[in-house]
Amino acid sequence: MSKDTFIRGAMILTIAGIIVKIIGAVNRILLSRLLGGEGIGLYQMAYPIYLLALSISSAGLPVAISIMVAEKNAIRDYIGAQRVFRISTAALTVTGLAFSILLYLSAHWLIDTGLVRDPRAYWALVALSPAIFVVSVVSCLRGYFQGLQEMRPTAISQILEQLFRVLTMILFAVMLLPYGLEYAAAGATFGAAPGALIALAALIWFYWRDRGKRAERLADQDRALPRERLASILKRLVVLALPVSLANIMLPIVANIDLFVVPHRLAVAGYSVEQSTELFGYLTGMATSLVNLPTILTASLAASLVPAVSAAYMMRDEAQIYRRTDVAMRIANILTIPSFIGMCVIATPISQMLYATPNAGPSIQIMSMGIFLLGIQQVTTGILQGMGRTAIPLINMVVSAVVKFVLNWTLTAMPALGIEGAAWATNADFGVAAALNLYFLYKYLDYRPDIAHTLRIFAAAIGMGMFTFVGYRSLLGALHSNTLATLGAIIIGMIAYTIGLILAKGIVAQDLRSVPKVGPRLARWVERWEAR
Repeated sequence: MSKDTFIRGAMILTIAGIIVKIIGAVNRILLSRLLGGEGIGLYQMAYPIYLLALSISSAGLPVAISIMVAEKNAIRDYIGAQRVFRISTAALTVTGLAFSILLYLSAHWLIDTGLVRDPRAYWALVALSPAIFVVSVVSCLRGYFQGLQEMRPTAISQILEQLFRVLTMILFAVMLLPYGLEYAAAGATFGAAPGALIALAALIWFYWRDRGKRAERLADQDRALPRERLASILKRLVVLALPVSLANIMLPIVANIDLFVVPHRLAVAGYSVEQSTELFGYLTGMATSLVNLPTILTASLAASLVPAVSAAYMMRDEAQIYRRTDVAMRIANILTIPSFIGMCVIATPISQMLYATPNAGPSIQIMSMGIFLLGIQQVTTGILQGMGRTAIPLINMVVSAVVKFVLNWTLTAMPALGIEGAAWATNADFGVAAALNLYFLYKYLDYRPDIAHTLRIFAAAIGMGMFTFVGYRSLLGALHSNTLATLGAIIIGMIAYTIGLILAKGIVAQDLRSVPKVGPRLARWVERWEAR
């Protein structure tokens, strides 16, 4: 297996993630126009419950399967890897089916108890229940392929799932709209099941296609290896998966800190209910979603790192783990630092271009720092999970969530800060989690970030920021169009950053050679540039 397989895998997952985001954005626009605010409200009442049920039933197991399959393959225990896959498939089939039935049977109870406020959301809840079972099995297959460091099946299945999900959502919503808004919303939520079925079919096809490779691997089995007991496999699956599952549940909990605290503390700062709601929308609906976009690559890097680090950790190859950690951190910084600086210097123009209001600019400007910090958190989480220490990122998330709560409570209530205080609290959340993750990487791996390289990237990014700001001002005066000036400034910034990165030696030929396909060509170009 190529030493840079994880980079190729991250690129594949990144491309898939971008495509999925684009399809999802189109779906959100079409569905909003079709169902309106009320219909979307019914959809949103049911969907978080579905996500919670899915998180409890299966969220952590794909990571656990990925780790265990990678470990088994590293020591040539291919029979053991297949046993892990079969046992986890059986376990996820049972839990997925159980939670599907549970959601179906508890839909009335959720309405009657008032947990779901609108009775019309009943059919949306019922329509989502079959998807839990299918998605659980899908997640098992994805974890298996990721453990083999084969990311293409996951990427293709994600794209197909999103595409067919969107198509069926729109189709069923249109078909059922004449019968009432609640049925149209149910039709939209039902799209999750056909989408998952298409993904399952694609993954099964990949599994069938690779039967020859599996036979070759099984023939190469190290026969001296003992057969691991069923109880031992199940215990390790649970030990690895439980913290990951709890971390996934923590994500909406952390998000709800803003929901429950920010509007209340803005009122203390002297804002009216209407003003608080508006500012809260700028923070969570605009700034937060924008900050998450550049971290698609770092999330993909994290997913790809898990099996790559697991294999090296199983072989006690700390030098390989260190090298992969360093490469991943360098790649993450090369992307997230310019995203942070660029978004910071033209935050208000970006807000005006995307959201037709400049008012989200201050929140975007402050939270742009979160791009850099969240990127570090995601990558370091993937490395720690790959080392089998899945509980550490969870504990660090809990600590950072407490910090976020305290800062939200104090900073947001200050009239001088208001919503900007909540933005700084979110940055602190990402920063504390990233710092704690780095501490534990130092403790268990003796990893130290390359500060000199990071400073070179910052130097190139700051130069880019200056060109971007001046370019925006110049283009705005010439074109009298914020959108054209913003897009032009972004292009100017990208060119300036590329040149600055090479001049500051933030990227060298050796870094580029690790990038599949185009990397060697770019490396030769950089070498010629450096030779001048």
